[in-house]
Amino acid sequence: MQDVIKTTVTVLTLIGAVLAALYAYRKQLLDEGTSHRADATQLTERYTKAAEQLGHEQAAVRLAGVYAMARLADDWPEQRQVCVDVLCAYLRMPYEIDTTAPAFRHGEREVRLTIIRTIRDHLQDPTTTNTWCGRNLDFTGATFDGGDFTRSNFSGGRVSFSGSTFSGGLVDFTRSTFSGGRVSFTRSTFSGALAFFTGSTFSGGQVYFSGSTFSGGGVSFNDSTFSGGQVSLSRATFSGGEVYFTGSTFSDGEISFSGSVFSGSETSFSGSAFSGGQVYFSGAAFSGSEVDFSRSVFSGSEVGFSRSTYTRGKVDFSNGTFSGGQVDFSSSTFSGGQVPFNNSRFSGGRVSFSRSTYTSGAVDFGNALVLSTATVHWGPFPPISVNRP
Repeated sequence: MQDVIKTTVTVLTLIGAVLAALYAYRKQLLDEGTSHRADATQLTERYTKAAEQLGHEQAAVRLAGVYAMARLADDWPEQRQVCVDVLCAYLRMPYEIDTTAPAFRHGEREVRLTIIRTIRDHLQDPTTTNTWCGRNLDFTGATFDGGDFTRSNFSGGRVSFSGSTFSGGLVDFTRSTFSGGRVSFTRSTFSGALAFFTGSTFSGGQVYFSGSTFSGGGVSFNDSTFSGGQVSLSRATFSGGEVYFTGSTFSDGEISFSGSVFSGSETSFSGSAFSGGQVYFSGAAFSGSEVDFSRSVFSGSEVGFSRSTYTRGKVDFSNGTFSGGQVDFSSSTFSGGQVPFNNSRFSGGRVSFSRSTYTSGAVDFGNALVLSTATVHWGPFPPISVNRP
């Protein structure tokens, strides 16, 4: 009987312990649920206040709203994209840069530049817990008269500058990395700003400038590296300003200028190296610009100028080195302007002018070196015999 009593007491003790543990666990869940609801309520209140500040009449209050929304994005991972969307939407709002216009708002430029810097600060390191790398960034149709995106890492998500206007100041993407996702500048207008992509790396993903207009200011891709992915400037119009790719390296991937029009700008690829991948100027029209490929090295890429037209201006290939890969000028039309190849060296690979036509202009192969290891189809031009073994 005593053993039965002991056993009963032990079982009841265990049951009591289990019930106590269940009660404690349920109480913990209820407390956590209450705390979570309280946190959610607090975060929602912070969001509402920050949004109200962004809409305030005074620039100082709007600046406070920018910082408040950014801090909220860091504290609220579940709604981080929503907070980022709000800041991007602010930049898409109508923006008057003319100080004499009735709609001009004092202090507005500083608010917008602060938003851009805030976004940039969150795109520096994709490994941090509060990174915005990989988030969607929508600047569609925005107006930029400056902005610092230096060393940003565009490693995923969708980033859109489509239809944007770069009309003044310096918009700086220097040493940024485009390694994944999609970044679009399609149908954008560069009419007075300086846009620097100097020293940037394009190693993956897709970057589009298709249909954009470069009519003033300057755009620099100097010393950039194109080693993968796809970069498109197809059907772009270069009618003013300056565009530079000086000292850039094209070693993989694809970059396209197909169907672009060069009618009044200065575009420089001087000293660039085309050692791999594909670069297309197919169907491009050179009708009044200065486009500089002098001292460039074509050693392994497929570079296509087929069906291009040369009617005015100058497209300079002088002092170039054609040592490998394929450079295709087939079916092109030379009817004006200057296209010098003087002092160039043809030592390998294949260069073709087949099915092209020449009616006027100056196409100069003076002092060109042609080695037996090169294959050159001269098309309409008097063939230059091998002059080096």
